[in-house]
Amino acid sequence: MKKLKKIPKFKSEDEEAEFWNTHDSTEYLDWSKAQGVIFPNLKPTSRSISIRLPEYIINEVKVEANKLDIPYQALMKQYIARGVEKERQK
Repeated sequence: MKKLKKIPKFKSEDEEAEFWNTHDSTEYLDWSKAQGVIFPNLKPTSRSISIRLPEYIINEVKVEANKLDIPYQALMKQYIARGVEKERQK
């Protein structure tokens, strides 16, 4: 097993990022001992978009969302996600 170098102390995140962009991490870390990690409480980054839909579609989604007791925009996101997943599986 090779001797690992000591990771230096950094004054800022930018300094640390520059360091790792210019150095090989295998000289500082033994990746064979790395373990997978799950962050269950992270929420995906969202971005607002503008989309024009016929009013009757919006109204139908609102009716369905009301039956499910969820916000209509949340139901629209579910519908879009299902559609994307269905297309991905083709």
